[in-house]
Amino acid sequence: MRMEPLKENISSHKYFMFSGFSELGTRKSFISIPFLILFFVSLFANSLLIYVVVSQRSLHSPMYILIACLSFVDMSLPLILIPNLLLNVLFNLNGISLSGCLVQMFLIHMLGASQSALLVWMSLDRYFAICRPLSYHEHMSLPRFLKFVIPVLIRDVIMLSAVIILAGKVLYCFRNVINHCVCEHMALVELGCGSTAINSLVGLLGVFVVTVVDFLCITTSYIIIFHSVLRSGKSSAKALHTCITHIIVILISLTFTLTAFLAYRMTSLPNAGRLFVSVMYLFLPSCTNPIIYGVRNTEIRQNILKMLPT
Repeated sequence: MRMEPLKENISSHKYFMFSGFSELGTRKSFISIPFLILFFVSLFANSLLIYVVVSQRSLHSPMYILIACLSFVDMSLPLILIPNLLLNVLFNLNGISLSGCLVQMFLIHMLGASQSALLVWMSLDRYFAICRPLSYHEHMSLPRFLKFVIPVLIRDVIMLSAVIILAGKVLYCFRNVINHCVCEHMALVELGCGSTAINSLVGLLGVFVVTVVDFLCITTSYIIIFHSVLRSGKSSAKALHTCITHIIVILISLTFTLTAFLAYRMTSLPNAGRLFVSVMYLFLPSCTNPIIYGVRNTEIRQNILKMLPT
């Protein structure tokens, strides 16, 4: 209570340092090896998949365009974060301004929300293809499909903007050292003085409104799809194969997320180990997703094989 009158005289930090992996000392540079591998694998695999979809007219259908969009989003996260991580672990360039941190935070969460939204749109695509085949092209035409796209984008932007604006208004008068190697929301907000309950509440609300709602929509879509397939027999076997591919991608993403969530809260693990797992879950799906689609999707796989020299 006595701190309130002094608030105007308390200076707020505008520049922060990442302390992630600092306990490793000179061994910190070895962390760059998995980051570099992930960076090049993600860049190559996603670029190849996008090129195949764009260059082959036979793949210019909604399903493949959505897969290409997912690859673009998957590739964007390593492109944004890994160069900064490499500067940190190799050259100890680990500083960032508050505005830069907020921008990075917005991009991280916006790309994560975009991945979730794309998986929802993919489930809708499969729903219309299997359960409403006669009106598939009508529903998946651009004007009609935008009715599903725009509300989700508006929701994501509003929720993330609220999180970022509230984080920017926090008075950071304690330490200016972020116990992470990226601008994670609560890792930054916990440095604020005074109550940050509203930040935690809005952050949890964002998780529910974006992640949980999307997961429920995806689950409902695939339950209806599988019910329809079981009633119709083998007529939708090919479409069901694509559904299973989407589900594999979703399960792998959930596994990485859950592993990171648990590891970050296991005090028995070294801090560097918890940070490593919590960062890797951001990048691993960007490597596994294009490989899964390239291996399991017959059309994409055949077009990739045609590009290889004989």
